[in-house]
Amino acid sequence: MSHRRAIYPGSFDPVTNGHFDLITRSLGLFDEVIVGVADNEAKNPLFTTEERVDLISRSVGDHEGLTVEPLNGLLVDFCRRREAFVVIRGLRAVSDFEFEFQMALTNRRLEPKIETIFLTPREDCIFLSSRIVKEVARLGGDVSPFVSAPVLSALKEKFPKA
Repeated sequence: MSHRRAIYPGSFDPVTNGHFDLITRSLGLFDEVIVGVADNEAKNPLFTTEERVDLISRSVGDHEGLTVEPLNGLLVDFCRRREAFVVIRGLRAVSDFEFEFQMALTNRRLEPKIETIFLTPREDCIFLSSRIVKEVARLGGDVSPFVSAPVLSALKEKFPKA
């Protein structure tokens, strides 16, 4: 039987319970899941790539088949290096679909072996986004239902009112 390996790429700035839901469910579908933390300075991230890798690793703990690592450059090149040609993406709403569909087609055009699988989050996570979590934390709101304890602690360091 072949080894099934997938990549779940994203900026994860910060990682939310919605992301953890997709990680957990992906581990049920694949032998190995690589969480690729995108190094995209154009997005002006709150946390460095190293901090985001650490927050995900500390939040999910040890899971057989799960690795978390920085993703630099093109996703298709990362897929080739890791010999993983299934990409996991989350769809929260119809508004996510157009962008994700374009990215999936572009990735497949650049690397024909790549298949993108779209997962929808649990209903209690469907509204969650890193952007919303950061904004609520910045304004002093309680984000504890939306993130892990390590992420909550890191947000409180960045936003003392959180």
